[in-house]
Amino acid sequence: MSDSVPASGPYQVLARKYRPETFADLVGQDAMVRTLKNAFAADRIAQAFIMTGIRGTGKTTTARIIAKGMNCIGPDGTGGPTTEPCGQCEHCRAIMEGRHVDVMEMDAASNTSVNDIREIIDSVNYRAASARYKIYIIDEVHMLSTSAFNALLKTLEEPPAHVKFIFATTEIRKVPVTVLSRCQRFDLRRIEPEVMIALLRKIATKEAAEITDDALALITRAAEGSARDATSLLDQAISHGAGETTADQVRAMLGLADRGRVLDLFEMILKGDAASALTELSAQYADGADPLAVLRDLSEITHWVSVVKITPDAAEDPTIGPDERARGLRLAEQLGMRVLTRMWQMLLKALDEVATAPNAMMAAEMAVIRLTHVAELPSPEELVRRLQDAPRPPDGPGGGGLPRGNGAPNGQGSMSARGADAPAAGGGASAYASARTSGGQGAQGAVMRAEELEQALANYPTFEHAVELIRTNRDVKLLVEVETGVRLISYRPGRIEFAPAEGAPRDLAQRLGARLQTWTGNRWAVIIGNGEGGETIAEKRDAKVLAMKQEARQHPMVQAILAAFPKAEITNVLSRAEIAAKAEAEALPEVEDEWDPFEDE
Repeated sequence: MSDSVPASGPYQVLARKYRPETFADLVGQDAMVRTLKNAFAADRIAQAFIMTGIRGTGKTTTARIIAKGMNCIGPDGTGGPTTEPCGQCEHCRAIMEGRHVDVMEMDAASNTSVNDIREIIDSVNYRAASARYKIYIIDEVHMLSTSAFNALLKTLEEPPAHVKFIFATTEIRKVPVTVLSRCQRFDLRRIEPEVMIALLRKIATKEAAEITDDALALITRAAEGSARDATSLLDQAISHGAGETTADQVRAMLGLADRGRVLDLFEMILKGDAASALTELSAQYADGADPLAVLRDLSEITHWVSVVKITPDAAEDPTIGPDERARGLRLAEQLGMRVLTRMWQMLLKALDEVATAPNAMMAAEMAVIRLTHVAELPSPEELVRRLQDAPRPPDGPGGGGLPRGNGAPNGQGSMSARGADAPAAGGGASAYASARTSGGQGAQGAVMRAEELEQALANYPTFEHAVELIRTNRDVKLLVEVETGVRLISYRPGRIEFAPAEGAPRDLAQRLGARLQTWTGNRWAVIIGNGEGGETIAEKRDAKVLAMKQEARQHPMVQAILAAFPKAEITNVLSRAEIAAKAEAEALPEVEDEWDPFEDE
């Protein structure tokens, strides 16, 4: 940052007036400055540089400093390349004013074509008119077209000794790898809050402007690591304050809500006090706060409290005031992570709604109402505790309900319901409520080994064993066709007689016999009989599931859940045996011997 402040002349915005002129003026980029200083000292100046980072971190400024350093000749005209350009020689002054004939700046956003690059390629063969190096600075280089990049590759790889390229971009991923590999890359970091506040205080002091520390903290937070944004906001804040600039004036200038009042609103929402929350939101709106900004602040506080809950050191942020820090720590101790994550998700949805709604204030009020109502919902653990402590409802008429303490048929069942989560309840019950519909059709058999496939047909004494063989070999299409299309007439190992159900494929018997022979190594006779046959597997299964659902519905815990959530549905019922078999099938195999990588040496 330059210390020279002109005594008179036309007004210059602070972002240009205090633009860094040497590497020493650059703030927050110590790693890059150290690398460049060492490169200049060792005379290892790269042929091409590329600067990347968010807006306002000093990419173009760094490019100009490098150009000055490479062409500086010192006050006496005898100096060489340096990281501390004098700023007094003709080259330094011309580059600083943007009028040097050998330092050409091009904006790739408005010069994207291959013809623009061809002009550069045609001119690189000519030596510099007056300077040591001919330097091409291309800003927003990622905007160049693919053909322009391709045209530049050869020159970029083998430029003449007197030519240097310096690129700047905010979208490094859009730059082709072939270009990146030919450049020395520097990633300019976001400026840390402590460094930014010190920079702003230094500029304010030079401008003889009175501004409070809280106001500087607000500007730093709004700048999000960009020095140019921060100095522009400081310039605006000084004009807005017209004397001593306070945090309230900066907040009004930025359209922000009072952070303390947003915390008040945050606590009202979490208490479920909808009336007070709407009153506070209306008061902030009347004081000039943007409804979208209020919700954005609420989401920021939700994120910050969540991070503080996990990492308490995050509370030590210089842009956070002591009162806000204390309240945030207290909230982090009191609130559960589930509550915070639920609020975060709802605020993200609310931000989209407010941004697109015809009336932002109405959308914000509806979002606050939703948040206050959801805040009153109990957690799954609290819900189960309430259900267990509540008096059990009486059994249905005729004594058709399940005995108390049994969660499913024969005390071996497990139910899956949509709308609530409940763990096992009762002595022998295993009532598990899930928000997902289970797609399991029963216990998954373990994959049969090769030697088991060669055993005699006695291993398949029933038709269910043959169906299980299809399931084990994961022929899903054939399994579905057998379950829905086979009405079994008779069965014995090696012979299946069935009547096809409506819609069954015509070649089902042929394919079923061929597949069973392949898997067992024995011939199977699969024939279509003249009888009607029995129910298909699918029809039996559906009837069984309906019966199990009806029986599970009579359980006291299920009745309590359905009473609390009238729209909940029982989507599936699994027995204990099925759950155990499924868990066993999905379990990882145990490793008996630990592998030693040096065993063979």
